[in-house]
Amino acid sequence: MFLEAKKVVKQYAAHLALDHVDLEVPEGSIYGLLGPNGAGKTTLIRIINQITGPDSGEILINGQKLKPEDVHRIGYLPEERGLYKKMKVGEQAIYLARLKGLSRNDAIKKLKYWFEKFEIQAWWDKKVEELSKGMQQKIQFVVTILHDPKLLIFDEPFSGFDPINANLLKQEIIAQKEKGATILFSTHNMGSVEEICDHITLINKSKTILTGQVDDIKQEYKDNLIKLDFTGDSDTLDKFLGGDYLIQNIIQNHRMNTAMVQMPKEGSINQMVSKIIDHVEIQGMQELLPSMNEIFIKVVEQSNQPNPVNE
Repeated sequence: MFLEAKKVVKQYAAHLALDHVDLEVPEGSIYGLLGPNGAGKTTLIRIINQITGPDSGEILINGQKLKPEDVHRIGYLPEERGLYKKMKVGEQAIYLARLKGLSRNDAIKKLKYWFEKFEIQAWWDKKVEELSKGMQQKIQFVVTILHDPKLLIFDEPFSGFDPINANLLKQEIIAQKEKGATILFSTHNMGSVEEICDHITLINKSKTILTGQVDDIKQEYKDNLIKLDFTGDSDTLDKFLGGDYLIQNIIQNHRMNTAMVQMPKEGSINQMVSKIIDHVEIQGMQELLPSMNEIFIKVVEQSNQPNPVNE
């Protein structure tokens, strides 16, 4: 694993922010760190960035305990932006790049490339306070990736962006992965998680409640729901599938009927097909998997339920 958090605990006065949280981020992956507000995500990110330290537990990069000099291997885009509003954009971008170890000449060269790529050359001599939130976010994104860090951490990176610019950033995040970066990605936008994340960890009330590959998690939480397109008598489904299958609704038209069929837990598509193949003409089938948004809500609500009291 490229990045690991092992049994990380962080307490602030009476508030337990992280309770023995584990994280295993494979090298070259985009990893979603998810959770409701106040779950502990930002605290964990701040610990990885060495802004604060854990009370117990440890952070490892490539199997080695995190060191102060590792800051130059990390690019961090925080949710709360940190640009100096009175400084000019170009001047500030150079300053931030030099903090990450770039020479002035290298910083200018790389910044010109990115400013041209994002078509923002006209912003160079503007003051930060003259830019919209989305424009400031774009500048900070450029500065975050400028020194080609091996680990990129994005905390709500699409905040303040319109759909076009949000999509632009998604493509650039994927491009950074293709160049070899490992990316830790925190967001409340579950659509973005489905689009770009390989793995996720879901934290709630300071504890890890779900972790794994996105595709595996969707399979785990599926409801065995099949969208069935067919021609023939719609009553046939009720007749031949019997009580083991829940037919949620049937949409009829003159060309083709569509039904949502929930199979029994141990059922299979082949078994369902064998029951009806001689009685209707099947035009198409699709297994409907739950969205990450549905899974997020379900798992968080389950974890919020009180534990039964043993009597």
